Amino acid sequence: MPETVFIGFGSNVGDRADYCHRAVTLLGLLPHSQVTGVSSLYETEPINDGTDPGERWFLNGVVALDTEIPPRSLLSFLREIERALGRDLDNRAGPRTIDLDLLFYGTRVIDEPDLIVPHPRLHQRRFVLVPLSEVAPHWVHPVTGLSVAQMVDRLTDHSVVRTFAPPPLPLRLDPQTGCPSGLSA
Repeated sequence: MPETVFIGFGSNVGDRADYCHRAVTLLGLLPHSQVTGVSSLYETEPINDGTDPGERWFLNGVVALDTEIPPRSLLSFLREIERALGRDLDNRAGPRTIDLDLLFYGTRVIDEPDLIVPHPRLHQRRFVLVPLSEVAPHWVHPVTGLSVAQMVDRLTDHSVVRTFAPPPLPLRLDPQTGCPSGLSA
Protein backbone atom coordinates (compact mmCIF):
# COMPACT_ATOMS: atom_id res chain seq x y z
CA MET A 1 0.00 0.00 0.00
CA PRO A 2 1.50 3.37 -0.98
CA GLU A 3 2.58 5.88 1.64
CA THR A 4 2.69 9.63 1.20
CA VAL A 5 6.17 11.06 1.40
CA PHE A 6 7.43 14.61 1.10
CA ILE A 7 10.78 15.39 -0.50
CA GLY A 8 12.43 18.78 -0.26
CA PHE A 9 14.59 19.89 -3.16
CA GLY A 10 16.96 22.78 -3.69
CA SER A 11 19.68 24.09 -6.00
CA ASN A 12 22.14 27.00 -5.89
CA VAL A 13 24.51 26.13 -8.76
CA GLY A 14 24.14 26.69 -12.50
CA ASP A 15 20.63 26.85 -13.96
CA ARG A 16 18.85 26.32 -10.65
CA ALA A 17 15.35 26.15 -12.15
CA ASP A 18 16.46 23.53 -14.68
CA TYR A 19 18.04 21.35 -11.98
CA CYS A 20 14.86 21.59 -9.91
CA HIS A 21 12.69 20.77 -12.92
CA ARG A 22 14.84 17.77 -13.82
CA ALA A 23 14.78 16.51 -10.22
CA VAL A 24 10.97 16.69 -10.14
CA THR A 25 10.82 14.85 -13.48
CA LEU A 26 13.15 12.10 -12.22
CA LEU A 27 11.11 11.75 -9.02
CA GLY A 28 8.06 11.27 -11.24
CA LEU A 29 9.80 8.34 -12.94
CA LEU A 30 10.48 6.38 -9.75
CA PRO A 31 8.99 2.88 -9.84
CA HIS A 32 5.83 2.19 -7.83
CA SER A 33 5.45 5.92 -7.20
CA GLN A 34 3.32 8.83 -8.31
CA VAL A 35 3.89 12.55 -7.84
CA THR A 36 0.73 13.94 -6.23
CA GLY A 37 1.83 17.51 -5.63
CA VAL A 38 4.61 19.99 -6.35
CA SER A 39 5.09 23.36 -4.71
CA SER A 40 6.04 26.54 -6.47
CA LEU A 41 9.74 27.32 -6.65
CA TYR A 42 10.89 29.65 -3.90
CA GLU A 43 14.06 31.70 -3.93
CA THR A 44 15.70 31.51 -0.51
CA GLU A 45 18.79 32.99 1.03
CA PRO A 46 21.52 30.50 1.94
CA ILE A 47 21.54 29.50 5.61
CA ASN A 48 24.94 28.87 7.17
CA ASP A 49 24.13 26.42 9.94
CA GLY A 50 27.66 25.09 10.32
CA THR A 51 27.97 24.37 6.60
CA ASP A 52 29.21 26.49 3.71
CA PRO A 53 26.46 26.37 1.07
CA GLY A 54 28.00 29.26 -0.87
CA GLU A 55 26.69 32.78 -1.39
CA ARG A 56 24.25 32.19 -4.25
CA TRP A 57 20.59 32.05 -3.29
CA PHE A 58 18.77 28.72 -3.55
CA LEU A 59 15.66 27.69 -5.39
CA ASN A 60 13.69 25.37 -3.12
CA GLY A 61 10.49 23.40 -3.32
CA VAL A 62 8.70 20.28 -2.11
CA VAL A 63 7.31 17.24 -3.92
CA ALA A 64 4.52 15.05 -2.52
CA LEU A 65 4.87 11.47 -3.68
CA ASP A 66 2.79 8.36 -3.08
CA THR A 67 5.20 5.45 -3.10
CA GLU A 68 5.64 1.79 -2.26
CA ILE A 69 9.45 2.14 -2.18
CA PRO A 70 10.77 1.41 1.35
CA PRO A 71 12.45 4.37 3.13
CA ARG A 72 16.07 3.21 2.82
CA SER A 73 15.62 2.32 -0.85
CA LEU A 74 13.97 5.68 -1.48
CA LEU A 75 16.95 7.41 0.12
CA SER A 76 19.23 5.47 -2.26
CA PHE A 77 17.12 6.63 -5.22
CA LEU A 78 17.39 10.23 -4.00
CA ARG A 79 21.20 9.96 -3.81
CA GLU A 80 21.28 8.48 -7.34
CA ILE A 81 19.20 11.37 -8.67
CA GLU A 82 21.57 13.82 -6.96
CA ARG A 83 24.55 12.04 -8.51
CA ALA A 84 22.90 11.98 -11.97
CA LEU A 85 22.37 15.75 -11.75
CA GLY A 86 26.00 16.43 -10.89
CA ARG A 87 25.87 16.72 -7.10
CA ASP A 88 29.25 16.36 -5.38
CA LEU A 89 28.30 13.75 -2.79
CA ASP A 90 31.74 14.02 -1.15
CA ASN A 91 31.04 17.67 -0.28
CA ARG A 92 27.42 17.51 0.93
CA ALA A 93 27.70 20.85 2.76
CA GLY A 94 28.95 22.93 -0.18
CA PRO A 95 27.12 24.56 -3.11
CA ARG A 96 24.93 22.03 -4.88
CA THR A 97 23.36 21.40 -8.26
CA ILE A 98 20.54 19.61 -6.44
CA ASP A 99 19.82 18.60 -2.88
CA LEU A 100 17.05 16.10 -2.13
CA ASP A 101 15.88 15.57 1.45
CA LEU A 102 13.36 13.02 2.68
CA LEU A 103 11.20 15.22 4.92
CA PHE A 104 8.40 12.82 5.89
CA TYR A 105 7.72 9.17 5.09
CA GLY A 106 4.06 8.80 5.98
CA THR A 107 3.78 9.10 9.74
CA ARG A 108 6.84 6.95 10.37
CA VAL A 109 9.53 7.99 12.80
CA ILE A 110 12.91 6.55 11.76
CA ASP A 111 16.11 7.13 13.73
CA GLU A 112 19.03 5.30 12.15
CA PRO A 113 22.64 6.46 11.74
CA ASP A 114 22.18 7.65 8.13
CA LEU A 115 18.39 8.03 7.94
CA ILE A 116 16.36 10.26 10.24
CA VAL A 117 12.70 10.84 9.38
CA PRO A 118 11.03 13.24 9.87
CA HIS A 119 13.93 15.43 8.80
CA PRO A 120 15.40 16.60 12.13
CA ARG A 121 15.47 20.34 11.36
CA LEU A 122 12.51 20.83 9.04
CA HIS A 123 10.39 22.43 11.79
CA GLN A 124 13.04 25.18 12.11
CA ARG A 125 13.52 26.00 8.43
CA ARG A 126 11.41 28.53 6.59
CA PHE A 127 12.84 27.42 3.22
CA VAL A 128 11.34 23.96 3.83
CA LEU A 129 8.10 24.83 5.61
CA VAL A 130 6.86 27.54 3.23
CA PRO A 131 6.85 25.26 0.14
CA LEU A 132 5.62 22.34 2.26
CA SER A 133 2.72 24.46 3.51
CA GLU A 134 1.70 25.09 -0.10
CA VAL A 135 1.46 21.33 -0.76
CA ALA A 136 0.27 20.00 2.63
CA PRO A 137 -0.64 22.71 5.18
CA HIS A 138 -2.62 20.27 7.35
CA TRP A 139 -0.01 17.48 7.42
CA VAL A 140 0.81 16.72 11.06
CA HIS A 141 4.39 16.18 12.21
CA PRO A 142 4.37 12.77 13.97
CA VAL A 143 6.80 13.93 16.68
CA THR A 144 5.73 17.52 17.44
CA GLY A 145 2.01 16.95 16.81
CA LEU A 146 1.88 20.28 14.96
CA SER A 147 0.51 20.80 11.46
CA VAL A 148 2.77 22.32 8.82
CA ALA A 149 0.73 25.54 9.00
CA GLN A 150 1.21 25.68 12.78
CA MET A 151 4.96 25.13 12.39
CA VAL A 152 5.13 28.02 9.89
CA ASP A 153 3.31 30.27 12.38
CA ARG A 154 5.82 29.37 15.12
CA LEU A 155 8.99 29.86 13.08
CA THR A 156 11.75 31.97 14.58
CA ASP A 157 13.70 31.72 11.30
CA HIS A 158 13.12 35.04 9.52
CA SER A 159 15.21 34.30 6.42
CA VAL A 160 13.89 35.53 3.09
CA VAL A 161 11.70 33.08 1.16
CA ARG A 162 9.99 34.52 -1.92
CA THR A 163 7.99 32.94 -4.71
CA PHE A 164 10.14 32.55 -7.82
CA ALA A 165 8.13 30.47 -10.31
CA PRO A 166 5.09 28.19 -10.59
CA PRO A 167 5.52 24.49 -9.79
CA PRO A 168 8.01 22.60 -11.99
CA LEU A 169 5.63 19.88 -13.14
CA PRO A 170 7.17 16.55 -14.07
CA LEU A 171 7.59 16.07 -17.81
CA ARG A 172 5.60 13.26 -19.35
CA LEU A 173 7.78 10.92 -21.38
CA ASP A 174 6.62 9.43 -24.67
CA PRO A 175 6.72 5.65 -24.10
CA GLN A 176 7.99 5.01 -27.65
CA THR A 177 10.77 7.58 -27.83
CA GLY A 178 11.61 8.10 -24.16
CA CYS A 179 11.59 11.84 -24.88
CA PRO A 180 9.37 14.40 -23.17
CA SER A 181 5.89 14.48 -24.75
CA GLY A 182 5.21 17.33 -27.14
CA LEU A 183 8.86 17.78 -28.09
CA SER A 184 10.07 16.84 -31.52
CA ALA A 185 13.57 16.35 -32.81
